[in-house]
Amino acid sequence: MSDLSRRAQAMAESVTMAITAKAGQLRAAGKPVIGFGAGEPDFATPDHIVAAAEAACRDPKAHHYGPAAGMPALREAITATAPAMTAAASQVVVTNGAKQAVYQTCSVLLDPGDEALVPAPYWVTYPEAVKLAGATPVAVPHDADLKVTPEVLERNRTERTKLLIFVSPSNPTGVVYTLVELAAIGRWAAEHGVWVMSDEIYEHLTYGGVQATSLATAAPEVLDYYVHVNGVSKTYAMTGWRVGWLIAPPEVAKAAASLQSHLSSNVSNVSQIAALAALEGGLESAHAMREAFDRRRQTMVTMLRDTAGVSLVEPMGAFYAFPDVSELMSKKGIGSSVDLASTLLDEAEIAVVPGDAFGAPGFLRFSFALSDEDLAEGLSRFQTWAS
Repeated sequence: MSDLSRRAQAMAESVTMAITAKAGQLRAAGKPVIGFGAGEPDFATPDHIVAAAEAACRDPKAHHYGPAAGMPALREAITATAPAMTAAASQVVVTNGAKQAVYQTCSVLLDPGDEALVPAPYWVTYPEAVKLAGATPVAVPHDADLKVTPEVLERNRTERTKLLIFVSPSNPTGVVYTLVELAAIGRWAAEHGVWVMSDEIYEHLTYGGVQATSLATAAPEVLDYYVHVNGVSKTYAMTGWRVGWLIAPPEVAKAAASLQSHLSSNVSNVSQIAALAALEGGLESAHAMREAFDRRRQTMVTMLRDTAGVSLVEPMGAFYAFPDVSELMSKKGIGSSVDLASTLLDEAEIAVVPGDAFGAPGFLRFSFALSDEDLAEGLSRFQTWAS
């Protein structure tokens, strides 16, 4: 009998991290592996943000404990990032990355016996955060556009449904919901009293004239049962700084802050000061990064659609493509996308993430957060292997 708790035994390893680690091991052994698994921008944090952190390191006021829910100035600045919520700073909790915000939201809203609807394909952490709260994740199947509708959400709702976990732009698919689609989902949630946790971490990474709209903007009727999750990691190339946040109704924010006071206390003061500089410094660097991502996105879309046995819904946000490779798997006699990803790593020396990890067997996730040269070379290897 294991000494580990049932909670620990129920956790699944992050497949994205495992693929990245294996690719790194092969590179260390001299293999020219090209990695498409990255979930982070391949850019340096902008200089003005780094300069703010450097100054904070020399400031003794940053060397001590701070408020568990975050620095007042940063919490105030964060309220402006979600204008539809008209939230007070007291409704903001600054967390160690958006992932902690997801965990804390699930922990303060869900009990054993509750269910959370998790539209598939989903980010790998969503169902694990639900399970860590003792609740049950319910995967909601997608349509041909890799989206969900109120009708399919309703078919999966039960008397135990407490929460909908929602993300747009999406990891892993790159799809972006329209204002009309968001409004319909929001109306459904409000009608049935279902909480919504909306992850908007990729809001500033959209392409082709598409704009990301907050679900709260599209459906203000959900605001009494709505938690907004965001952070600086993707927009400002700050994944390693570990600053995210949640904005929630007062009772939920207070509970999340209390949980954090026992779990981890405050986020690093230096990182918080850097995040404040990011929010106050505008989006010029983010827009430059987005231009590079868009160029790579277009290359990836063209090359994947020219690959035998592959079909693709064009990603309009984030920095991922999520092609359907079921025809390719059938042609090659490969039974799962996990096996396909392993084969591609061994035979084509490219690292991709299998769709099984996202609740979508028969798909692969390709990140375009890598250099133009590596992207083209890696996709050329994929095309050659698939032919």
